[in-house]
Amino acid sequence: MKLFIDTANVEEIRKAHELGVIAGVTTNPSLIAKEGRDFFETIKEIISIVGDLPISAEVISLQADEMVEQGKKLAALGESIVVKVPMTEEGLKATKRFSELGIKTNVTLIFSSPQALLAARAGATYVSPFVGRLDDINQVGMNLIKEISQIFAVHGIESEIITASVRTTTHVIDAALLGADIATVPYKVIQQMVKHPLTDTGIERFLKDWEGANLTSF
Repeated sequence: MKLFIDTANVEEIRKAHELGVIAGVTTNPSLIAKEGRDFFETIKEIISIVGDLPISAEVISLQADEMVEQGKKLAALGESIVVKVPMTEEGLKATKRFSELGIKTNVTLIFSSPQALLAARAGATYVSPFVGRLDDINQVGMNLIKEISQIFAVHGIESEIITASVRTTTHVIDAALLGADIATVPYKVIQQMVKHPLTDTGIERFLKDWEGANLTSF
């Protein structure tokens, strides 16, 4: 399973990219607004950091015609841009048109397997089920990943599944076990994935043993 970073903070993207572990970036209007920067300048800087890795940038219209026009402007920024559209009837119309234009899409705010199936059949490159938000309303978000993975496998559907609204490292591992193609995660979750108390203890022990052995230093 691939990892994307879910943020519009360029410093977090830079740090994650330096680790060599991310395969793409997802953003949304809320994340970009949080940074207090110009939308297009932010996307351009992200491109400069991650190069040809896929970058999901979202349209803000709710009408298909306007979505397509906004998506064309985003796609003009570079071949790595993936146009993010909401899971609505208008979003499906736009997804179909983007597919005909050869523009990659990420259909977002998916909360059911029928929505994922519709998005895939409309030509979505990626579908993004939100597991954390389902957990928030006392549903098991990972059950949705399991359903979508099984449906796509049975029918040979090529749209990739991005597990979104990831809150914990457990979400990441469960998504991988259930067949998701990608998990898009906040930087803090990547940091949590790095850490383990036994790793820290082991490093401390190795260094202590080295110093006590009085060996030649590097």
